[in-house]
Amino acid sequence: VGSVVALTLRSQAAWVVAYAAAAKVGATVAGVNPRLTPTERDACLNQVTPDLVVAHSDDVYALRVRGGRPDGPPNDPDRPVAIVFTSGTTGTPKGAWFTDRQLTAITRHDVGDHWGDRPFSQYGSTQFAHVGFTTKLPWYLRTGSTTHLLRHWHASDVLDLIEREQIGTIGGVAPQVALMLRDPNFDARDLACVKLLVMGGAPSAPSLVSEARSRFDAAYSIRWSSTESGGVGSATSPDAPDHEALHSVGRARPGVDVIVRDPTGDDAPSGEVGELWLRSDAMMSGYWRDADATASTIEHGWLRTGDLGSIDASGLITLQGRIGEMYIRGGYNVFPSEVVATLLSHPGVAEAAIAPRPDPVLGEIGVAVVVPTDPDHPPALDQLRDHAARSLAHHKLPEALVVVSSLPLTAMQKLDRSALRRLVDHAGPPPTS
Repeated sequence: VGSVVALTLRSQAAWVVAYAAAAKVGATVAGVNPRLTPTERDACLNQVTPDLVVAHSDDVYALRVRGGRPDGPPNDPDRPVAIVFTSGTTGTPKGAWFTDRQLTAITRHDVGDHWGDRPFSQYGSTQFAHVGFTTKLPWYLRTGSTTHLLRHWHASDVLDLIEREQIGTIGGVAPQVALMLRDPNFDARDLACVKLLVMGGAPSAPSLVSEARSRFDAAYSIRWSSTESGGVGSATSPDAPDHEALHSVGRARPGVDVIVRDPTGDDAPSGEVGELWLRSDAMMSGYWRDADATASTIEHGWLRTGDLGSIDASGLITLQGRIGEMYIRGGYNVFPSEVVATLLSHPGVAEAAIAPRPDPVLGEIGVAVVVPTDPDHPPALDQLRDHAARSLAHHKLPEALVVVSSLPLTAMQKLDRSALRRLVDHAGPPPTS
């Protein structure tokens, strides 16, 4: 009881067994993504200083148990059970820790009300160390749900699995859906079993939601949350009308409160953009052994998400990006999410991102990074600017372009902002007009 066990295993049955075993003896589990670099893994391990690290060995996989059966841990709903590391897109990952009470709340808010205690079939769309799996594992074990394991995520293999096992709900992140839709055999497959796509991690582009709903002939629900919130935040209704399904992240889940605050910490007027603050009994207790970071993130029971957004009179939440992503061009604020959504509506763009680059005259300018639909015929900067000018003000138009085969992602399948900034630093000069 009180020990920390770190798991650096791949997503396989051994991860689940090790997690359950550690929980049974009262240890706190810290899942460390095996796709992190050795330096990144060391940073995570140095934070939690585990008493035991369970890792892979290419030569030996054996476990010997000696002695009697230990007593179980005391029944304490507020004991630490799991540590989940943040994605670390802007710095060193931090360990968000959760108690038994919080894991129970996550189940109640996120899956219990919808699925009840029925067995559930899914595939491992993210690493098991991700908040989406770690915090829901007790529910999976209790219900006897099935998780099909993937050594590597490839769209064609996942689609084969969905067809073969008749999986009805597809979970994951938006880039995975985009890759599925680009599978050359997609339209020849029998995917009638798919009834719902549930996507988190980052917003889904309106064009992607529309295409996925049409070609899968299934409902699509966008989830907004974070590691710190326990993976519980808001969701679009599966049967939502277009204005909700395409242009928002839905409404706060039952048991979750979300408000918008201005830079001074006061409530922002309805419809105004500000930082989204979240409160629920499912959110983390804090960052493991980091009181300063905890104090700056949780204020009077509210979690400062770092996300910019607005909430309309009906409760619909619209994201505008992260606080650190907004840039100022010539004195005007630019929210990258708005520009990205417009770029993605261009037929020649499969994926897109935008990041600022310093400019001696304007302060900052926006640089578009795009994955073309046709690699042999990528769109030119002037084409993208002409397209975007139909719906965006002049100061929001991208002023440089980088064409890539894929966007840089972290091990958690989120956009790697540090790598993106390095890409835009090498983009060409802005247009003269």
